[in-house]
Amino acid sequence: MGSVKFNFEGQVAIVTGGGRGIGKAIALGLADSGAQVVVAARTQTEIEQVAKEIEARGGKAMAVATDLTVTAQIEALVQETIKVFGRIDILVNNAARSFLRSLMDLREDGWDKVYNTNVKAVWLLSRMVAKHMMEQKYGRIINITTVGAEKAELGMAAYGSSKAALKMLTRCMAREWAPFGILVNAVGPTLTRTEFSRPLWSNPELAKHVAAAIPLGRIAEPEDIVGAVLFLASDAANFITGQTIYVDGGSLTT
Repeated sequence: MGSVKFNFEGQVAIVTGGGRGIGKAIALGLADSGAQVVVAARTQTEIEQVAKEIEARGGKAMAVATDLTVTAQIEALVQETIKVFGRIDILVNNAARSFLRSLMDLREDGWDKVYNTNVKAVWLLSRMVAKHMMEQKYGRIINITTVGAEKAELGMAAYGSSKAALKMLTRCMAREWAPFGILVNAVGPTLTRTEFSRPLWSNPELAKHVAAAIPLGRIAEPEDIVGAVLFLASDAANFITGQTIYVDGGSLTT
């Protein structure tokens, strides 16, 4: 982050998929900038660890185990956040599913799992959170997409097309909720070194090939994605809505 500092003192953020990878980096980044962070994911042990890490650094955090494909659990996440912290200012929809399969090999239930997490859950959670943001006349929703929403990648059809749908959902939410003081934007990383993408970067030859296709010459690290999220959550971006910032090392220029 260099010398750039954002201040989210008194604000409450929910980060989905916050137990590891990009979500964990975002949760830590928001907490380091003063936000109280609710870390949500399916694996209790991982999100508890992140919450403890935030508290060890002097922040406030809460871990709420949530399966985003279960509507009742989405409702419980929002209710628990309001009960403990009283408000929600920032929502980062980072949780995602993917399968590295060709269109011919991908099973129907695999397609549904990807869309249920990457699109439907974002709509349901954002709508529930937006109700509280509307009462506050303030809110920031940031959806994590991918360069694959713009660029067809082999074996990633379900993921890429679901993220393209999320890009349009971002624009629709931005359009509908702007009168209520809610800004909705997206951040689209390139391939980032996380457990989620391990099948792609753990193969040295494949990793070399991927890095060569990125003008900056390397695969992204989770921390590379944080700055764009903090910017969009901050007052520095208070006239930006419906946009996607690609944090891709220039990969969409090729």
